[in-house]
Amino acid sequence: MKPGQQLTLKIDHKADYGYFLTDGETVILLHNSEITEDIEEKEEVDVFISIDHEGRLAATMRKPLISADHYGWVEVVDAVDDMGVFVDVGLTKDALVATEHLPPYESVWPKKGDRLYCMLKITSHGRMFAKPAPEDKMTELFTDASPDLMNKELSGTVYRLIASGSFMISDSGIRGFIHSSERKREPRLGEKLTARVIKVKEDGSVNLSLLPRKQDAMPVDAEEILTYLRSRNGAMPYWDKSDPEDLKARFNMSKAAFKRALGHLMKQGKIYQEDGWTYEKK
Repeated sequence: MKPGQQLTLKIDHKADYGYFLTDGETVILLHNSEITEDIEEKEEVDVFISIDHEGRLAATMRKPLISADHYGWVEVVDAVDDMGVFVDVGLTKDALVATEHLPPYESVWPKKGDRLYCMLKITSHGRMFAKPAPEDKMTELFTDASPDLMNKELSGTVYRLIASGSFMISDSGIRGFIHSSERKREPRLGEKLTARVIKVKEDGSVNLSLLPRKQDAMPVDAEEILTYLRSRNGAMPYWDKSDPEDLKARFNMSKAAFKRALGHLMKQGKIYQEDGWTYEKK
């Protein structure tokens, strides 16, 4: 008998705080807090073997959501610096996703409520670790996107981060990629997102964008420019002929988006340009 096994054990005897179960050789405790249904009239009980807080073998009638052979979605319940994140696997104890399976920057680690697709590993000492699925396991979940998804929105979960962008799987199983140029911030691993389809690819996957459509983005971009102007007492060294790279670095906008936003503010009579600078009208 060892941690991580799912066994059918006989009831040996009852105590005030639970039942003692046996496989004929070893006797372990099924505490009252780990009983999920009435077993008073039963001779055998299906249980999962774990380790209690004192390091002893113990039984629970709770069934883990994942196992060494079964991947599944589990929810993040906590993050600990330099250790990793803990996920709820359906047992009294949570499992640790260690730092080696997380992004190098904690800013994009999963937060409480995010989800990861994982398997469960339990050591001989009863420590529980969850490991996110590799790409070949994720492919088992994928479904093909139809061409009519173009320009529509998909909701899903970020399951992988790379230098050039983020991979997301939609609620219906469609694989999507968000290039770094199609977002204003990097999503967290495990974060739930809603993104717009900007390309349906031949392999059934899609390219996605977290940026608003042009007509929706202009008021947002205009407000961002105005906020920046006011932070500089109404004057900034940027105008419609500024270098595109400077605009991208300062505002995270393309030059076209910047010019549209400036034009919007000028039509409203809120700004004017002069000698390479933009000023707020007082």
